[in-house]
Amino acid sequence: MTFPSRGKGSSSISSDVSSSTDHTPTQAQKNVATSEDSDLSMRTLSTPSPALICPPTLPGFQNGRGSSTSSSSITGETVAMVHSPPPTRLTHPLIRLASRPQKEQASIERLPDQSMVQIFSFLPTNQLCRCARVCRRWYNLAWDPRLWRTIRLTGETINVDRALKVLTRRLCQDTPNVCLMLETVTVSGCRRLTDRGLYTIAQCCPELRRLEVSGCYNISNEAVFDVVSLCPNLEHLDVSGCSKVTCISLTREASIKLSPLHGKQISIRYLDMTDCFVLEDEGLHTIAAHCTQLTHLYLRRCVRLTDEGLRYLMVYCASIKELSVSDCRFVSDFGLREIAKLESRLRYLSIAHCGRVTDVGIRYVAKYCGKLRYLNARGCEGLTDHGVEYLAKNCAKLKSLDIGKCPLVSDTGLECLALNCFNLKRLSLKSCESITGQGLQIVAANCFDLQMLNVQDCEVSVEALRFVKRHCKRCVIEHTNPAFF
Repeated sequence: MTFPSRGKGSSSISSDVSSSTDHTPTQAQKNVATSEDSDLSMRTLSTPSPALICPPTLPGFQNGRGSSTSSSSITGETVAMVHSPPPTRLTHPLIRLASRPQKEQASIERLPDQSMVQIFSFLPTNQLCRCARVCRRWYNLAWDPRLWRTIRLTGETINVDRALKVLTRRLCQDTPNVCLMLETVTVSGCRRLTDRGLYTIAQCCPELRRLEVSGCYNISNEAVFDVVSLCPNLEHLDVSGCSKVTCISLTREASIKLSPLHGKQISIRYLDMTDCFVLEDEGLHTIAAHCTQLTHLYLRRCVRLTDEGLRYLMVYCASIKELSVSDCRFVSDFGLREIAKLESRLRYLSIAHCGRVTDVGIRYVAKYCGKLRYLNARGCEGLTDHGVEYLAKNCAKLKSLDIGKCPLVSDTGLECLALNCFNLKRLSLKSCESITGQGLQIVAANCFDLQMLNVQDCEVSVEALRFVKRHCKRCVIEHTNPAFF
């Protein structure tokens, strides 16, 4: 997505007309035009407003007269264009004569401002910037502070650093250097985002509560430290896929300034560090020490983490409700023993493809985490019917269970599950070699609220699948049996 530049192709209509006729306005006409537009220009001399954010392949914005702005002369490069608000009326006398009569005014112009703001609230950031160029009224409505609680930018080619600088400059017009209304910034997948863009957010957005920069692999620890230090209300942070981020902490200056309460100043509750491959136990220790209010933590594919890192986590973060350590191959039963210290607070746990986990670790979790609602143990090949039985008897309120690719789980385990977990809604048995149609029928006869069943690559008969469908009418069955449809 690009910012169209203001070049020769976007010249004003009045200049085109003047170049094609010998008519020259009198000095009095010029003075009138100057006095009419002086109030409009004064507002934007000190702080210009940002223009469009649009893809390089799209044409410029079409105005009511059919002319269009030209895109950037550099193909594939995203730039920011700064423009003044559209004038209330065109100054050239010929254009005044050609203006549309009032009775032909578009129906949308008859809507009150409140309705227009409500419509604009459904537009993404780039489209909202386009609306600001239509006319003076739309300009004022498009920059209504209520519409700028969130900024969302996507695209691999967009120059996010410059876009954030231009947008925050405009939003700081009424409150110099501070965007008091901005609470959410989402720039997921913008690979050109760098530390400079995060510095802009940290300095201008003290009320920021949610930041998502997933897939932006050019940002580093220093920029993240600045954001969490200068945005004390930040609660939701998504840095998944940011491979250079190794921990979350306050800056050194902030740590010294807040030394009496050091370690309790970061108010982050939701942290997603999926695919942060270089995160190690020591980095997790730092995160836990500074983010003590964590309730949701996702560490998928952080392959360097071990049981020791989980031990640090349980020391500082006792309020975690959701935890994912999927594909952390060094996590074992000892790590699950640490996780079990969360007790009844834990509701969601994902240990998928943790090959060192066996029935022993599952027993720890089942014994102490009786309010568990979701468990993903796919690929834990050490899990057997005994582990499933212990889980079913101790976590009777379980609603979602994934034990796919667990070849040692059979119909016996399913029977224990069906007779204890009546609230089960989602069950995945994908590639469970020991599962047959008999086990499925027992589940269907007892779990009437089942909504999703995955039996792909399982040897189950068509009759068993039809039995499930009859007893669980709202259940969506994912299967690989071509005879069942």
